[in-house]
Amino acid sequence: MEKTAPMDDQAGYERAKKQVRKLKGFYQHLAVYLLVNALLFVINLVTSPSALWFTWPLFGWGIAIVIHAASVFGGGRLWGKEWEERKIKELMDKDQRENR
Repeated sequence: MEKTAPMDDQAGYERAKKQVRKLKGFYQHLAVYLLVNALLFVINLVTSPSALWFTWPLFGWGIAIVIHAASVFGGGRLWGKEWEERKIKELMDKDQRENR
């Protein structure tokens, strides 16, 4: 039977804590986005229902939400820590080949 390791691994704990902070930040951002845009929708319908201007902040801010979600849930695959490590190794290997 396999035993699970206790959470005494400080580096693992710090990574998990950092990820939890990112998740919390994203969910707070999403909640504010939903509340503010719901309010803008109501204001728009009350003040000028013939011109639906609330869609501009909805879509503009929505792009920021998607980017934020990608950074939190994408795991930093594009330019995250793993990419940095691969790039460093690639450049070091290239430097070694050129200096032989």
